[in-house]
Amino acid sequence: MNLGPMEIGLIILAVLLLFGYKKLPDASRSMGRSMRIFKSEMKGMKDDDVRAKDGARTSPVTGEIVAPAVTPGAVDYEAEAAAAEARAAEARARAEQARAQQVRSSAAADGTR
Repeated sequence: MNLGPMEIGLIILAVLLLFGYKKLPDASRSMGRSMRIFKSEMKGMKDDDVRAKDGARTSPVTGEIVAPAVTPGAVDYEAEAAAAEARAAEARARAEQARAQQVRSSAAADGTR
C-alpha cells in the first residue's frame, strides 16, 4: 500500500473541497488540541498506575502537631467576634426599643383622634 504523490495530491484536493480552505486551520488546530489532551490523559493514567504500585511500598509519614507561635501583634479573632456579637445585640436592643416607642406613640396619637 504505497501512496505516491498523485494519491496524496488527490487526498489533499478532496479535503480542501470538503472543508474549504478557511476551515482547515481551525480544524487542524482543534485536532492538535485533542491529540495533546489525549496524550496528557494517557500519561496521567500511566502515572496513576505507577503511583498506585509505589504507594504500597512506601511507609506512612509520621509527624507531631505543633501549636502556632503567638506573635506580639497577633489579633485575637475570638475576642473580636465576641465583641462584635455584643455590639450587634446592643444594636438589636436599641432598635427594638425604638420600634416599641414608635408603636406607643402611634397608638397614643390614634387614641386622641
